[in-house]
Amino acid sequence: MSGKGALSIVPAGVITGDDVRKLFEYARKEKFAIPAINVTSSSIVNACLEAARDINSPIILQLSQGGAAFFGGKGLKNTDKQEASIAGAVAAAHFIRAVAPAYGVPVVLHTDHCAKKLLPWFDGMLDADEAYFKEHNEPLFSSHMLDLSEESKEDNIKECVHYFQRMAKMNQWLEMEIGITGGEEDGVDNSNVDNASLYTQPEDIYDVYTALSAISPNFSIAAAFGNVHGVYKPGNVVLRPEILGKHQEYTSEQLKNGDEKPLFLVFHGGSGSTKDEIREAVVNGVVKMNVDTDTQWAYLTGIRDFIQKKKDYLQTQVGNPEGADKPNKKQYDPRVWVREGEKTLYTRVKEACADLGNDNRN
Repeated sequence: MSGKGALSIVPAGVITGDDVRKLFEYARKEKFAIPAINVTSSSIVNACLEAARDINSPIILQLSQGGAAFFGGKGLKNTDKQEASIAGAVAAAHFIRAVAPAYGVPVVLHTDHCAKKLLPWFDGMLDADEAYFKEHNEPLFSSHMLDLSEESKEDNIKECVHYFQRMAKMNQWLEMEIGITGGEEDGVDNSNVDNASLYTQPEDIYDVYTALSAISPNFSIAAAFGNVHGVYKPGNVVLRPEILGKHQEYTSEQLKNGDEKPLFLVFHGGSGSTKDEIREAVVNGVVKMNVDTDTQWAYLTGIRDFIQKKKDYLQTQVGNPEGADKPNKKQYDPRVWVREGEKTLYTRVKEACADLGNDNRN
C-alpha cells in the first residue's frame, strides 16, 4: 500500500455519500477491489465484519431481495409489494449500522440485483432512505443496485436515470448493470441467454456514463465480460477481463480529460474465478467484486464438519459416548455450531480480501 489507508479518508462504520466515492477512488488508484458479501443473517454479518477487522480492510455487505426477506423472517408474507424484502432489508441495515462501528472498519451497506419486477422493493428501500435522510442527513443504505440488463439499453438507462435523480438528492451511490450476467442467482435466471449478451460493448458503457455523470459522479457499472453466477468447471465459463480495459480506454478517449480510468467497474459472478482473472479485472478498474456462492459453501462447511464430528453427541439431549447420563447441551447450543459456520466463513472472506488485494488497506 502506498500513502495513507482508508481510515484516513473515511470513517469506520457504514459510510455514505462522497465517502463511498472516496473509498472507491482509493481502491481504483491503489489497484485493489473490495469483496461484496451477501448477508442473510446477523451471524453472517458478524463473521464478515470480524474478517474485515482482522485483515484490517474495508468490506461491502449486501442484501439480495431474497436474502432481505430471509433476514426479516421466512414467516413474513412477501407479495408483489415486496413487504418482507423491504422490512428485512431495513432491519438488516439498522443492525449493521449498530454493530459496524465496533469492528472499526469502513462498511459499504449495499443491496444487490433489483430487476424490473422487483422495483417495489427498490421503492420501499428508497422510502426508508429518505426518511432516514430527513433525520440524519444521510441515507440508510450506502448504495443500491438496479439490474435492468434484461431490458433494452434505452429503457435500462432511462430507468436508471429516473431512480438516480431521486438517489442523488441524498448523495447516494448507484450501481447499474448493462450486459447480462449468466447463470441463476436468487430467482434471477439467465441460464439460456445469448452468449453475445454476456459481453458489453464500450459504446454502451459510454452511453451509461454520459447519462449518469450528468446527475452525479457517484455510480458504478457492472459490465458483462462473460460473467456467470454460480460455480462451474474450469473452461466452462470464458471470462474476458481485458474487455474492461477497453471500456476504460474508450470512455477516456471520449472525455479527453487525461483520466485513464474514469469508470468504477463491478465484477459480478466472481465465484470460481481464477486469481489471474481477478487480478486483471482489478487492474482494469474493478473496485467491487461480488462473492456469494463461495461464501455460502464456506458457511455450510464449518457446520457440516462439526455435525459429522460430534454426531454421537447430537442424537439425544442426554447420553453420549462419555456416559448415558452425560448432557449434550454444550454441543447442540446454537452458539456452538453456528459459530463453527462463522469460523469457516471468516476464513473465506479473508481469502476473498487477499485475492483482491484488500488486505491491510485501512
